[in-house]
Amino acid sequence: MTDSYRQPGVVLTDRRFTVPLDHAVPAGETIEVYAREVVASDKAGQDLPWLVYLQGGPGFGANRFVGKSAWLGRALKEYRVLLLDQRGTGHSTPANRQTLPLRGGPAEQADYLTHFRADSIVRDCELIRREVTGGAPWTVLGQSFGGFCTVSYLSHAPEALSAALITGGLPSLDAHADDVYRAAYPRIERKVTAHYARYPQDVERARRIADHLLNHQVVLPNGYRLTVEAFQSLGIMLGGGEGSHRLHHLLEQAFVPTPRGPALSDAFQEEVQGLLSYAGHPLYALVHEAIYGQDERPTDWAAERVRAEFPQFDAAKALAGDAPLLFTGESVHPWMFDCDPALRPLRETAELLAARTDWPPLYDPARLAANEVPVAAAVYHDDMYVDTAHSLTTARAVRGLRTWVTDEFEHDGVRAGGPRVLDRLLALARDEA
Repeated sequence: MTDSYRQPGVVLTDRRFTVPLDHAVPAGETIEVYAREVVASDKAGQDLPWLVYLQGGPGFGANRFVGKSAWLGRALKEYRVLLLDQRGTGHSTPANRQTLPLRGGPAEQADYLTHFRADSIVRDCELIRREVTGGAPWTVLGQSFGGFCTVSYLSHAPEALSAALITGGLPSLDAHADDVYRAAYPRIERKVTAHYARYPQDVERARRIADHLLNHQVVLPNGYRLTVEAFQSLGIMLGGGEGSHRLHHLLEQAFVPTPRGPALSDAFQEEVQGLLSYAGHPLYALVHEAIYGQDERPTDWAAERVRAEFPQFDAAKALAGDAPLLFTGESVHPWMFDCDPALRPLRETAELLAARTDWPPLYDPARLAANEVPVAAAVYHDDMYVDTAHSLTTARAVRGLRTWVTDEFEHDGVRAGGPRVLDRLLALARDEA
């Protein structure tokens, strides 16, 4: 069943697909995957090639555009676009604290979630592609984790792709999660240092907030326990083009005077809980480190363990001296499952996933070395979320892959400069640039 409707300049159609939970057991349990088809109004009746968009994450549904905003307008000049809510996200069969208990206990929930990585997403795409294109190949555009999925696609079903476009999402083919975060913390420190250079007044503001949190128990209106580590994790904002400015505006409204002395303002708390809560995307926390699992080594809370190698991120030590407080970035930690009410019921499930040692490989280096699909990738210089050195090593390992290395954008370049970024990637893939 499909439903079509209009927005300015576009026709949208809701599409729903039934896919196996485990593609190795095609006759077994099924789940639903949702996608939104988008076509320009003046091309609605035309036979157009398809472009499927794979959102970053993991754990986020595809962007909800209005009309032809961001990169979508450029794509609609020549494609019919499919915005995929990857399994477990958006309007697809949900996986969260409300639904996962239907699976059983934590062990059953963890087993279920092993089917929510890039390999399963690619196999979903293949079933969907045959239905919507009649078997014709399509172009894939992968942002961030969507780029990881695209490299997996090139590994497992390259014959399905007419072109592959990647933005900020070239993964290491063999790095363990420890390697990923060992490379990440120095990048994060550079982003924080750059933020303080732009807004030096934020050094004292951040230290004051951290000191308050070390000496007071703060529970946000939604029940989130705001610890100093949680506050530091707001550094995830620094990976986006406007993130430093948004963080600055947040910090400047932190305190208000009260009869009992300065307190964190309601406005600050309201914004912070929206930034920190995983209620809308719990899969991000649950399988984030699992996207790096490919061997018999457990991920074992890699970001938390590796952080101990970088003592400059210890808030108490920073406040004991005159060092600036360092924010952290895109990482998941055990304490999040204590602080966030949307994650607390899933703590044991997360522990089981972190201990898992049977992750299958996500990439095929031999097949990538023999690649024949036109591939273009935007690599954002000093990307806070995806290590540039890892990305360029992978770029050299994929035959024919062309890179555009730029410091004009941060990790969200396809949003911030969407038409230009997509135009450049298409030109590279077509040997027009």
